Amino acid sequence: MKYQQQHLVAPSILAANFANLQHDVEMVNHSEADCLHLDVMDGRFVPNISFGFPVIKAINKYATKALDIHLMIVEPDKYINHCVFENTRMITVHYEACTHLHRSIAAIKEAGIKAGIPIQAGVALNPHTPVALLADIIRDVDLVCLMSVNPGFGGQSFIPQTLNKIRQLRHLMEQQKTNAFIEIDGGVKLDNAGAILKAGANVLVAGSTVFKSQNPTETIQQLKCLRPEMMA
Repeated sequence: MKYQQQHLVAPSILAANFANLQHDVEMVNHSEADCLHLDVMDGRFVPNISFGFPVIKAINKYATKALDIHLMIVEPDKYINHCVFENTRMITVHYEACTHLHRSIAAIKEAGIKAGIPIQAGVALNPHTPVALLADIIRDVDLVCLMSVNPGFGGQSFIPQTLNKIRQLRHLMEQQKTNAFIEIDGGVKLDNAGAILKAGANVLVAGSTVFKSQNPTETIQQLKCLRPEMMA
């Protein structure tokens, strides 16, 4: 099965200016980005606290792009319904945080059905978690987020082994005849994004690369214009 060639770009709000989130959200609105990536951290699953649902509600008020909500929290099932906003299109939970992953994925889809919103269900893997563990769930998910840094903080360096994990995941998906998005979160930059796409990913989460850029809109455009077939 051939994967989707046109990749998505998802600027990560974790790297935005929290003193003026409206400005940064509106910048993304007017860019070529496809969605806003929102990392919810609880200080338990990861060693950091980011923001909660009142902040997401405020972001939703100004966002015209889709919201891609990534729950880096323990007991995520308790909070799935809190993630459902007008612009929510993706909710991702961590494999490592879900005792009953099938139930968590079903709960995300059910939350979207109840709200009348087409919400996609995603599962995330930490860098040390093998892709093979998704064999029994891969056909039930719409997105797999591979963490390419140890989660919790922005601005970290990309873990090179992630490229092999992307290839392994793409192979697993081809075997299972499914075509979920492969999202890469952590250390994505202009100089490695092409290799990430060539390996088989099709969603680029970029935080510091976008929001610390002198021209964030242009950086988003550059990420969006990359093509894996252009890589050596």
